[in-house]
Amino acid sequence: MTLEKTSIRPGETTLPFDASTADDARLAFIGRIRSPWTDRTDCPKNMRVARDTHQKATVEIDAPFRAALQNLAAGRHVHLLTWLHQSRRDLAVQKPRSAETASGTFALRSPVRPNPIGLHLVRLLDVDPASGQLVIDAIDVLDGTPLLDIKPYFDTVDRPSEG
Repeated sequence: MTLEKTSIRPGETTLPFDASTADDARLAFIGRIRSPWTDRTDCPKNMRVARDTHQKATVEIDAPFRAALQNLAAGRHVHLLTWLHQSRRDLAVQKPRSAETASGTFALRSPVRPNPIGLHLVRLLDVDPASGQLVIDAIDVLDGTPLLDIKPYFDTVDRPSEG
C-alpha cells in the first residue's frame, strides 16, 4: 500500500520534514495484531466502532517476549500500543472527513501523526502464553499491524476522578 502524501485537504498543512526519516528511536516490535481488517476503508475508525462490529481479533506475541505474558488473564483489560505502519507522518494540521474545520494533529485521534503510535483499550478474552496468542474483544487496526507494548489497565489509576 502506498501512502497518499500528495493528497492534502483544504485547511491541512504539512510538517517541514517527514518524521519517518528521523533516526532517534529504537523500538522492538513484540508481535503483530491479526484483525479482520485488510483495507483502510473497511477498518473501524475507533474502538467504539470496532466493538460494534462484534469481530474479535488476535494478538500474536513473538517467542522471545512470551514470558512477559505471565499473570495476564482472560477478562482483564489492557492497553495495546501499536505502530500504525501504514500511516502518514507528515501532517501538522488535519481536516478529518467528518469535521467542519481543521485541527492540529495533537488535538485529534487520527493515526496520522509524527510517531504513529496507536493506543487501544481492549478486553482479553483468552490468553495462551505458551503459543503467545491473545484473543481480544475488538481492534481498530489493519491486519499485521506491529505491536509495541502491552500495559495493564488499572481502574484505580487509569480512570480519572470525577472531581
